[in-house]
Amino acid sequence: MKWMPQRTLRFRIFQDGRVEESVEGVVGESCQQLTERIEAALGAVEQSRPTAEAFLRPQDQSQTIPAELF
Repeated sequence: MKWMPQRTLRFRIFQDGRVEESVEGVVGESCQQLTERIEAALGAVEQSRPTAEAFLRPQDQSQTIPAELF
């Protein structure tokens, strides 16, 4: 059984119509790939700030769970 890390997209919508998006649990450039269609639908991106996770290198994040746990 493979364990998949949780990926979370959060949106904060301000009264003036601005939308703040944050992504958690995604490493490297895959964050941009994940959000590009959403950002295109929302409109122009005014600012983008990568988090520390953006600078990590993707690794095989699979994990084996011992059968005794089931």
